[in-house]
Amino acid sequence: MLDFIQGHAHQVTGVIHGWDRLRFRGTVRLLAHTVGLGRFLRFTGCLLKDFGDRALELSRQVRAASLTMAEQQGRPVVHLSSPGVSKEDVAREIAASDRIKSGLICALTAVEPCWSFDIKSNKAIGKLELARAYRKCQHIYHYHRHPVFGFMHVRLQTWLPFNMWVCINGREWLSRQMDDVRLGYLRRENCFVRLEDVARTQELLSRQVSYNWQEALEKLVKQANPAFETIRGNAAMGYYWSLDESEFASDIMFKDAGKLTALYGRLLRHGMESLGSRDVLRFLGQRVPTRGGIHGKFAGEVLSDLRERPEGIRIKHRVGSNSVKMYNKQGTVLRVETTLNNPRELKAPQTRDGKVFWRPMRKGVSDIKRRAEVSQASNERYLEAMAIVASPRCLGELTAKLAETVVKHGRRARGLQVLGVDVALLEAVSDGKFLLHGFRNRDLQEKLYGVLAAETKERQRRSGQMSRRLWLLRAHGVIRKVPGSHRYLVTRYGRELITAIQAARNADVTKLSLAA
Repeated sequence: MLDFIQGHAHQVTGVIHGWDRLRFRGTVRLLAHTVGLGRFLRFTGCLLKDFGDRALELSRQVRAASLTMAEQQGRPVVHLSSPGVSKEDVAREIAASDRIKSGLICALTAVEPCWSFDIKSNKAIGKLELARAYRKCQHIYHYHRHPVFGFMHVRLQTWLPFNMWVCINGREWLSRQMDDVRLGYLRRENCFVRLEDVARTQELLSRQVSYNWQEALEKLVKQANPAFETIRGNAAMGYYWSLDESEFASDIMFKDAGKLTALYGRLLRHGMESLGSRDVLRFLGQRVPTRGGIHGKFAGEVLSDLRERPEGIRIKHRVGSNSVKMYNKQGTVLRVETTLNNPRELKAPQTRDGKVFWRPMRKGVSDIKRRAEVSQASNERYLEAMAIVASPRCLGELTAKLAETVVKHGRRARGLQVLGVDVALLEAVSDGKFLLHGFRNRDLQEKLYGVLAAETKERQRRSGQMSRRLWLLRAHGVIRKVPGSHRYLVTRYGRELITAIQAARNADVTKLSLAA
């Protein structure tokens, strides 16, 4: 990412990294499966034949207590009969008309699908048994102006197993943090286009990662589902909180909207034409061999697409249910955002008996810090891949000295023919799979010759020829050697050069004439 920022240092006013959207899920584990629910019913003295009546009684109890909490605070309860109505828009209208600055805004009710339970007759054993069932029930949305999180909501399922969801926006939360410390900013919708102090703002965002979520979420349970304490009675059960979905955004703020707009078109083209499946897997922390194809255990699908949004065109790369995407927001902010819906595809350290083991990342709040680290690393890798599009210089300026003979460490190197015999070599070293780990002499032989030579003499000849060509690129500053290894990386100048050459080779004569 540093190369990208340095390439636009004269245009970038600041960079911030932090949570965008967070959706927590609260699950009563004992009630979340048929075995646990059966135990709870036996503990409370309920027979399976009476399950329907008991479930309805509990549902009415949960609903009445939740809505009474809103009514006692003098806030409206609105039923939405159409799924096409935006609940957030309704809540914001009520907050604006009633001038709600803090506290509960309203309670919205809606009948929506959910996973629950039903009773079925098992004819094989002649008994009733519990079974999971997909059904509909009433959900209650509590919208708040929270003193810490700002505008947010809690969703309560009023039928067993009484699941809850808490949706928080990290940028809304950041606004509250900056207001508390009297830090100036200019915000447009969910985006900051100007910040008084970027470093202090990043400190506030970093605090969000280590927040005490368990305590904060339990307080929201008491507000939205006050009947839960009565329902559980003496049963040892409570809500287990997991981060069901997270979005972690890196915002690069530009001075000039025109400059970013011109750059963004090139970034989109590079993202669709040059980034392959291996690159996307690397961005999202998947294992990718330095040579060959995809890791043998990967059996998923990698997708990339463009879509037009109200704020502009976004490019998105998906691996399973996780993704990394890029937007041009509010004209002057370039946002790269990693969304994790299935963190188990990634790894997190767990300590046991003083030893550290790398295990699949958990959805639970205990792995939130690691989730933020992985998400930020994904954003940075993506921006690093985009750094090759960073140069506003023309092809003539980039190639002015390449045709001349140079002397490096007492050795002479001929000039490069960037649109002639050397173009295949330049395209080979710019392959996206070499972006992070670099390439070796052997890797380039496979790229340029197709297969490795079978005979020893031919392998030696090719290796010597490739060594001379690598020296040629090093002498002209296109690549650099990784210290202590036999690997090479393309320099920032080399990335700018190769991108410009590829663009010129792909453009038709008419476009080139117009550009000239």
